[in-house]
Amino acid sequence: GHPTKFYLIPLDLLSFVLERDTSKLVPGVHMKQVGGVRGVHFSSPHTSMSFPSSQLLVNCELFPREFSIVVTLKVSSSSAKREASRVKSAERGRLLLGLRLSRERLHFLFRSHGGVIEKWRFQGTRLADNQWHTLVLAIDSHRVSLTVDCRSPLEIIPPRQFPSSLNFQGSRFHVGSRGEWKGFYSGLLRQLVLVPSSDATHQLCPSSEPQLAALSVPSLLSDLPVSEREVSVGLERLCSEQLQGQLWFHPLRRSLYLCDGTVWITLLEDRKRLDYLLEHQVLSTSSETHDIEVFQVPGMGLMAAMAHRSAASGSAVYLWNHTGFRLYQNITTYGALAWRHFIMGKKVFLVVSNCGGGPDEHFNKESLMDFSVIYKWSKHKKQFVRFQTLQTHCARDWEAFKINRMTYLAVANHRQGNNNHTIDSVIYKWNRLTKTFEVHQMLPTLGAYDWEFFTVGPYHFLVVANAFDGVTTFVDSVIYIWIDGSFQVFQTIKTFCATDWEMFQIGSRVFLVVANGHKLHVNGPSQYAINSTIYELNIIGKLFVRFQDIVTYSAVDWEFFSLGEEYFLVVANSFNGESYSLNSIIYRWQGYEGFVPVHWLPTIGCSDWEFFSSKGESYLIYSSAKLPISKVFKLKTY
Repeated sequence: GHPTKFYLIPLDLLSFVLERDTSKLVPGVHMKQVGGVRGVHFSSPHTSMSFPSSQLLVNCELFPREFSIVVTLKVSSSSAKREASRVKSAERGRLLLGLRLSRERLHFLFRSHGGVIEKWRFQGTRLADNQWHTLVLAIDSHRVSLTVDCRSPLEIIPPRQFPSSLNFQGSRFHVGSRGEWKGFYSGLLRQLVLVPSSDATHQLCPSSEPQLAALSVPSLLSDLPVSEREVSVGLERLCSEQLQGQLWFHPLRRSLYLCDGTVWITLLEDRKRLDYLLEHQVLSTSSETHDIEVFQVPGMGLMAAMAHRSAASGSAVYLWNHTGFRLYQNITTYGALAWRHFIMGKKVFLVVSNCGGGPDEHFNKESLMDFSVIYKWSKHKKQFVRFQTLQTHCARDWEAFKINRMTYLAVANHRQGNNNHTIDSVIYKWNRLTKTFEVHQMLPTLGAYDWEFFTVGPYHFLVVANAFDGVTTFVDSVIYIWIDGSFQVFQTIKTFCATDWEMFQIGSRVFLVVANGHKLHVNGPSQYAINSTIYELNIIGKLFVRFQDIVTYSAVDWEFFSLGEEYFLVVANSFNGESYSLNSIIYRWQGYEGFVPVHWLPTIGCSDWEFFSSKGESYLIYSSAKLPISKVFKLKTY
């Protein structure tokens, strides 16, 4: 029984404790299916989930010197608050070897030569995000590595070698717990394999489904074959938790979809024009980013202004070339939330809103007031220079527009101080004589987040996204219409922490889509998975009517774009109540069916999407409010 020579085949620990027949599952063990994928859930520790190591380590009582542990699991952050034991081998009640999960890290534990419990930690893996993940923990005499979903391995050089002769005589394996409530694992487990004397990564990776890469999954948990699933046929189906795992065939589109409990996931699809997105650039930024504004400067080309959170590093303007965005100019900002670009004549301007205070020569240096700054492009200096400062109140958005050849700026004042959200937002008008923007109109708003200006025929509209009145997010957002030199209320719409409005046209039809952030009333719990809604303008009835609801997760932005004759919406999903690591989704226009989901893009704390084109190619860029990173995707079309 030399420790590196025994049993070179993978040892499937989970199959070892599960009966093949679902009716024979032991008490406290249940099979669950999520998104068509099966796992086991432990509701209490049970003796049948442990077994003597001698049943596996035949004729050998020493543990291998080199080995891998392969685990496929799904755990939410609430489950991971209790540290979760995976494999526990205990000798006379003492731990010999174990794998444990907490919210932020994975722990590998073992008893060293001196009888001391060693803990090797893999930090920052963020496994508790309610998604499936496959981990390979590989250990040899010199290094320890953790591979998550076939990505680059995380390596640690341990201070001490793993013991070469760990004696397992008389010990037991425990799956899902150490045989007691303490350290009990409460997520889902799909795969648990011990691979002696090798790094198992190359047996699993690369994989077309890295989050579910399989080495040995118990037959009980093998996914249902398609023939066992009901396939419904028709033009319109709602996906709900009750229909999870159901298939839907759409006869006109000749497409097959799978319900994951919330939305239909495309399995097979005919006649697709947008093929998929290629990751074009990962842009490291000086800090987290709340907003991106992409615009053209004559003689320079395409530029992007990014509103960075950190006051220490300020915000930045980037210049585009074929490889991506490159830093061009740093601009001092204080908790910047939004940029807006506009043009007057041949002059190019940028306005930024700050929400972190900061000393400024126009204000008393002792008071940290919020203010916004307008910058003007200097052809001579080839950079943006300060032009005008305006006092604002934690402004979340600027909108620039022209009416009768006059330029206006609308600012969305979010709050004054920490608590007062019931304040006026302001429309400024350009004064040609004084060459400054001056207050034109004040409009009462409730925690305003966004302005959207648009024109339909001879009519000019301005819609505000109202988010919060200090008590509840159940507040009206307001559409204004321009009449006789000022904006008057046209229509109010019930919204829930509205964060963004996007107007778009398809043919002669005019739509407005709102991003609803979350439902919060007084001190009740927040709801983040809620409907955002598309409204269509009814010309005869002279109002916007509900067209389609789409479930979003603390949505903060919608972006509309078109490719040829195809139309798309992409949503920035930012938070689901537990995790900022979420899919932002691209929806495609399907005529009378409205928008259907076609692409899922993993994002982290997504704060903004912008579509832009350069030299015949189309791109999307997203910013993160949680990581100092932005990503550019190239749209692959055919």
